[in-house]
Amino acid sequence: MIKKLFDILIGKPLPNEQTSSEKYNIPFGLAVMASDAISSVAYAAEEILIVLIGTIGLMSYTWLGWISLAIIGLLFILTISYIQIIKAYPHGGGAYIVAKENIGIRSGLIAAASLLIDYILTVAVSASAGVAAIISAFPNLSQYKVELVVGLIIILTILNLRGISESSRIFSVPTYLFIISMIIMIIYGMIKYTIYGAPAPMINEQIKATGELSLFLILRAFSSGCSALTGLEAVSNSVPNFKEPSQKNAKIVMILLSSLILFIFGGTSLLARFYHAIPVGYPTVVAQIAYGVFGRTFMFYVVQFTTAIILIMACNTAFTGFPMLMYVIARDGFAPRQFTIKGKRLSLSVGIVVLALVACLLVVIFNATTHRLIPLYSVGVFLSFTLAQIGMVINWRKSREKGWKKRVTINGIGAGITILTTLIIVFEKFSEGAWIVTVLIPVIVLSMISIKKHYDVVADMLRISKEDLAKINLNSKVNHIMIVPIASLNKAAINALQYARSITDNVIAINISTDLQALDKLKSRWSELNTDIALVAKYSPYRAILTPLLKYINDIANAAGEGNRITVVLPEFITHKWWGQLLHNHTSFFIRETLLRNENVVVSTYPYHLKDDEI
Repeated sequence: MIKKLFDILIGKPLPNEQTSSEKYNIPFGLAVMASDAISSVAYAAEEILIVLIGTIGLMSYTWLGWISLAIIGLLFILTISYIQIIKAYPHGGGAYIVAKENIGIRSGLIAAASLLIDYILTVAVSASAGVAAIISAFPNLSQYKVELVVGLIIILTILNLRGISESSRIFSVPTYLFIISMIIMIIYGMIKYTIYGAPAPMINEQIKATGELSLFLILRAFSSGCSALTGLEAVSNSVPNFKEPSQKNAKIVMILLSSLILFIFGGTSLLARFYHAIPVGYPTVVAQIAYGVFGRTFMFYVVQFTTAIILIMACNTAFTGFPMLMYVIARDGFAPRQFTIKGKRLSLSVGIVVLALVACLLVVIFNATTHRLIPLYSVGVFLSFTLAQIGMVINWRKSREKGWKKRVTINGIGAGITILTTLIIVFEKFSEGAWIVTVLIPVIVLSMISIKKHYDVVADMLRISKEDLAKINLNSKVNHIMIVPIASLNKAAINALQYARSITDNVIAINISTDLQALDKLKSRWSELNTDIALVAKYSPYRAILTPLLKYINDIANAAGEGNRITVVLPEFITHKWWGQLLHNHTSFFIRETLLRNENVVVSTYPYHLKDDEI
């Protein structure tokens, strides 16, 4: 039943040979990679206005334009830099690989931790912003916003578990619908403003200045608007996910992506200025712009619908980048190896599920409020940007290939700007929640180092040298002592005893009973059994079974000495229905888990399959 349900939700397994077809071409790659970056424009201009408008009033719209221009300039520098990263590091990993190989392992892990936090927050922020756009059109849904966000994340998780090619086809349609609707809104809005001027705004509120313009205010607004640049690094992290020639396709997607951000972010910032959109939560700034351009017509709802969908689809960039980055980190030994395993649909399913679970937890903690989540968002992004830029400067200086001085200059300027931006974001957003990220990054890095140390120690302890391998004799024999714990004489117990006796004559059956009558009954039935196997039956007056049983087994194991192998055979009957296992106690599980800690004991489970399909 469960298998059939998973086959319906996720799809039937794909063979390894189909891996090459499970990659992005340019149109599908752009749709998946663009969703996070271009969706940021749906709240980036709003975040800038939230900082400015309560302090400097109508002057906010002038400074919105200048700050947007500065962010676009930073976009241009980062785009050139990441194109160079794609060229130099075609195997994916982005900032993590660049920093690790050029600055050092710890710097690489800091970049990795920053990006992982960024991807988790991308899912939480984008899904929350998507629901905010829906609520802007249908305000009655506001009381269910947390449930809606969690539900959307679960749906996206299922779609991504279906595999790269299928998920990219599903997500490409809404992405391109959003791009087309925003281009129409920006062009038509500019023409309409030029001819008719601005109509009455959707929100009629008096805007009053309550303070003065200051450098700190501008820097704070700039740091809030930098959320528009999140998602740029996803292309460089996921180069192996593109069809061959993967580098060329990734570069084209990077250029197209940056061009779209430039047009849509710049256009919405201008329209927000012209149409005097006011950040009030609901309706959103984009909703107010759409109302000013189209009125409450069909196109207004198209913009709201596609905005909501693209914000939800933005999560998909993280569902692509997070598992791939975890794969690269785990391949290097800094994360659990489970992250390198491909699922039944050739997707990195462990990374997808972990991302969804942590993002849902954040949504619940922060009540699906975008403005509360965004301060956590930008710190990790720009820290990874900075480390990538510094790493590339070192890389070009070491390689000294043709044109290296020009590349050093580009990445050097990028490093300087991103360092400054990171410091601004940390300073301005520290008390609003950025401190959480500054604490989490070192914790994650230390965890990664501990995991790597564990894997290195285990590998060293398991390693067999060539000299030792030649000395090993696999034909040597040992004396077996088989111990079979039984609760009663039933078919499962009898079959386990027969199995044990087929290996050795040294078999001991053990029973610990809390009922004297049951103990006498077992002894009586045992006497009727044609066997010379020894039965050790003990009464437990204090109703403890596991403790005396385990003590007796451990005593035998410790007294056996060298040359003897103690094997405990645990009889366990197997039912065919999933709910059947819930109705029986799992004593054998606890015995097995405890005995595995004793290095002198081998534990074996003897499964006895009940034949009736109804149980």
